[in-house]
Amino acid sequence: MTPWWKEAVIYQVYPKSFQDSNGDGIGDLKGITSRLAYLEKLGIDAIWLSPVYQSPQIDNGYDISDYEAIDPQYGTMEDMDELIKEAKKHHIKIVMDLVVNHTSDQHRWFIEARKNKDNSYHDYYVWSDPVNGHEPNDMKSAFSGSAWKFDEKTGQYYLHLFADQQPDLNWKNPELRQKIYDMMNYWIDKGIGGFRMDVIELIGKEPEKGIRENGPMLHPYLQEMNKKTFGGKNLMTVGETWNATPKIAEEYSDPDRHELSMVFQFENQTLDQQPGKEKWDLRPLDLGKLKNVLVKWQTEIDFEHAWNSLFWENHDIPRVISRWGNDKEYRVQSAKMFAIILHLMHGTPYIYNGEEIGMTNCPVKDISEVEDIESINMYNERLAKGYDKEDLLHSINVKGRDNARTPIQWNANKNSGFTTGKPWLHVNPNYKDINVEAALADPDSIFYTYQKLIKLRHKNPIVVDGDFELVKNTNDSVLAYYRKLDGQKWLIVANLSADTQSFDSEEKISENIISNYQDHDDLHNLELKPYEAFAVKVK
Repeated sequence: MTPWWKEAVIYQVYPKSFQDSNGDGIGDLKGITSRLAYLEKLGIDAIWLSPVYQSPQIDNGYDISDYEAIDPQYGTMEDMDELIKEAKKHHIKIVMDLVVNHTSDQHRWFIEARKNKDNSYHDYYVWSDPVNGHEPNDMKSAFSGSAWKFDEKTGQYYLHLFADQQPDLNWKNPELRQKIYDMMNYWIDKGIGGFRMDVIELIGKEPEKGIRENGPMLHPYLQEMNKKTFGGKNLMTVGETWNATPKIAEEYSDPDRHELSMVFQFENQTLDQQPGKEKWDLRPLDLGKLKNVLVKWQTEIDFEHAWNSLFWENHDIPRVISRWGNDKEYRVQSAKMFAIILHLMHGTPYIYNGEEIGMTNCPVKDISEVEDIESINMYNERLAKGYDKEDLLHSINVKGRDNARTPIQWNANKNSGFTTGKPWLHVNPNYKDINVEAALADPDSIFYTYQKLIKLRHKNPIVVDGDFELVKNTNDSVLAYYRKLDGQKWLIVANLSADTQSFDSEEKISENIISNYQDHDDLHNLELKPYEAFAVKVK
């Protein structure tokens, strides 16, 4: 039997920005529950819920102080139970965000750990004595600066691969691992649909050897986790793995290895940054390279024994139509094009909230408008090194995480219908034109393209199980591929650019499936319009 998550479409909710129910300017669990009918109309099968656990919110909830409590800004555990229960009525599962590479420094374990070296919790975290009065090595934090922080009380350094306030857990400690498995089973018992696993490739780290990701114990830990928690249950697990290759992704997702359902891989995310530099060091996107990476992850994975995830956006990544499409004159066309090529590929598609209505990046004019800790730290660090302020703001406007985190645009009312109070983060000024209410009222909107693509996946095994075959001899700006199953053949064609492109095929169309301009009668000498995309059945 095909696992449900292969046929599913997953929708990520960033709770802080989704829907505020009590006017405090922060989205909450009751707000999400109030929008389940909308998500059912879209057709999604599960919600990946970004963290709602108790947290000091240094990194918007990815710094957890209690895994078995809900942060008061989001509501109560009763609200969480209600969301799980009501979502089931709408045929939607809740997938929890599992953050177990690190905790908050306010977590009880870390408060105990830093009391003294003999405390039983001390070994729950990664500590090192000073070396010649300094950090043990030059490991860097993903959020700028050293990954080591000196702790006065213990006289030791602790490891934090992210913010200072996010100390890394020591997965070598079996007692710590069991505590994590107990917590996972607590949530499984509540009836959730699975876990999305934050930076999971880091749990096997060996900092003393300079190893961050893909450490030698990573897969044994995941196999132990599988055995002690979700293994044998009808749950979906997806790991965030920035450094996975297709072969490594197969190791994670081969059912015979008893690890995860699939992983997120990010090879395409580095294509618009300078080689060997950070994401802020921009370069233009090479469409040929984008096409090659997309095809690589379709052809170099053995889908008989592994699985893949498909996505353009998430809470850490800017809006794709602003980044690689055209968010002005071709906003609708480019949004539909990205949807069509992704959702008809092999793997499980993910939609990030707001993507289905074509939300765009939201540029700022001053660093005071920025909330994201990663962007702020980079700005301050580079400003001190003499970088130009305008260049830094430009990088933040292109790549900063706040772009994806502006409140969801529900309608043209004040604050886009997100809140009656003052939003925690500015609403994108284009909300009067781009919003859910307008999208639902327009039969030709981006929303209905996403709805149709989800229906196509649910009703056509070829989308889930069909083989992928690239159409060769197209130029860098044109992506064309077949999906094939049991004698049936679909052809998907897309112009990735704002320029007219040519496409020619001898194939005969038997049925038009979906398009973002108009249907076609034949495939001879086509002039593809800017960002045109379509799928057809061919004889």
